[in-house]
Amino acid sequence: MKRRTKIAIALLILAGVGGMSAALFIGPRMRIQPNIRPHQAVFAPLPANLAPYSTPAGPPAASMPADQALAAGKVYYGYYCAFCHGAAGRGDGPVGESYTPAPADLRTAAVRGYSDAQLERAMLTGPGHEPVLEQVVWPAYRPALMAYVRQLAASQEAAASRPAP
Repeated sequence: MKRRTKIAIALLILAGVGGMSAALFIGPRMRIQPNIRPHQAVFAPLPANLAPYSTPAGPPAASMPADQALAAGKVYYGYYCAFCHGAAGRGDGPVGESYTPAPADLRTAAVRGYSDAQLERAMLTGPGHEPVLEQVVWPAYRPALMAYVRQLAASQEAAASRPAP
C-alpha cells in the first residue's frame, strides 16, 4: 500500500475513535432528561374490543358493619402501618425505631382530634410517608384503616380515664 493510503486509514480510525469518545463524554446531560414517574405515565388507549380488568376492592368501610370495618382495618394496619407504628400504635415498630424523628404515637389526643380528612391526609402524606402510601393504600381500604386508627386512639383515651386500681 502506498504511504498516503496508510495515513488516510489511520486518520479515519483516529477520527472514529475520537468521535465515539466525544459522544461518551459530551453526550446528553442528566439535568435535561425527562423524569416520568410511574403514576404519571400516560398509556395508549385500549383497543375497542378490550376492557380493563381490576380486582374488586370490596365494599367501602362506611357500608360495612362496624365490627367488620375494624377487623378489615386491623388487617390493613398490619400491612401498611405496624412496621413503623407498632402493633399498638405507640410508634415503636421494628422499622420505625430507626427513624428520626420517631413515628407518631397514634393514640395521642392530637390524633383523636383530627377530622377524617386531616387523618387521611396525615396517614397518606405525613412525615416519612411522602407520597408513597398515597400510591400504595387502595382508596377502598382507607376508611377501614382510619376506623382502626381511631379505635387505637379511643382505647388509649379509655385506658387513661379509668381509675387506677
